[in-house]
This record gives sequence, structure tokens and C-alpha cells, in this order.
Amino acid sequence: MLLIGIKLCFRLGLVATIKDRANEIYKKVEDQKSSRGRNQDALLAACLYIACRQEDKPRTVKGLETGQSVEMGAIHAGDFMRCFCSNLGMNNQAVKAAQEAVQKSEEFDIRRSPISIAAAVIYIITQLSDDKKPLKDISVATGVAEGTIQNSYKDLYPHVSKIIPNWYAKEEDLKNLCSP
Repeated sequence: MLLIGIKLCFRLGLVATIKDRANEIYKKVEDQKSSRGRNQDALLAACLYIACRQEDKPRTVKGLETGQSVEMGAIHAGDFMRCFCSNLGMNNQAVKAAQEAVQKSEEFDIRRSPISIAAAVIYIITQLSDDKKPLKDISVATGVAEGTIQNSYKDLYPHVSKIIPNWYAKEEDLKNLCSP
């Protein structure tokens, strides 16, 4: 029996390997009797989420319960950048700059979640472009609260000259960013 439905995987644009991996994870959880008393939909969603991360095809999903013995793999801010930028209708140059900036941000000890860093980088990149995006739009597109984006922006701001590609914005442009 296929536990993670073909229709769901198709709707999410997932390949068969992810569906198979999710089913394997579910069977492990079930064999360990870890699924007793758990919400079945949440458990299946968690298995699918973990399978996506293991196959380097991350998806944003909130409120998941996961088994302790399942390795999820590392998640990086850049994993979601293309999806978030697409949701905001950003042009290719801005997307490329955001991807480079988020990659450079990993060199610094920014103690924020990868998704919060991605949202803050998008905010910075759009503020440097002609197509500025309101904080509210970035919050909706990324699922990160406006206050969290602002706090992440504060943490990134001291490093902005090192993370923003110089082909995208010059030092003078960076000085025009609003201070946190």
C-alpha cells in the first residue's frame, strides 16, 4: 500500500524517489511503534518533509512531528531562495544576487533560522533594486513574520558590504539602506 499518495506527490511536484523515501521513513516510524496516538496526517506530512530534505528538494511545511531516529539532513538559507524570489516576482538579476548574498552570509555567525536569513536577504536585495518589495509581501511569500525579518536584517546589516555582490550594488548604494 502506498502511504504517501501519488496525487499528493504530483501536486507538490515531487518525484517518485521522494515518495518512496517518505514511505520508507513512515514504515520505520511505524515499526518503532512511534506512531501510536499521533495525528496520521501530520505524521505523513512529516515523513514527506523529511524525504524532501534528504533528496535535496526542500519544501516549507509548518507544525510537523518527526521521529527521533530519522536523519533529516542540513538545511540552508539558499535552499528556499529560488521559490521565495519566484513568489515575489523578482527578476533574474535580483534572484542571482540574493542567492550569492545568502551563500556569503553563511560565513558569518548569524544565529537565525535559514528561512529568516533568506527572508532578510531578499528584503535587502529588493531595497537595493528599483523593484522594492514591502516587508509585508516578503513576509507572506516566505512565511516569516515581519518582526523576525526585521530582527534578522539587524543581524545581517553589519555584514552587508561583505555579503551583497559588488556587481549588484556599490558601496554608495549600501549606505542608502535604512539602518536597523
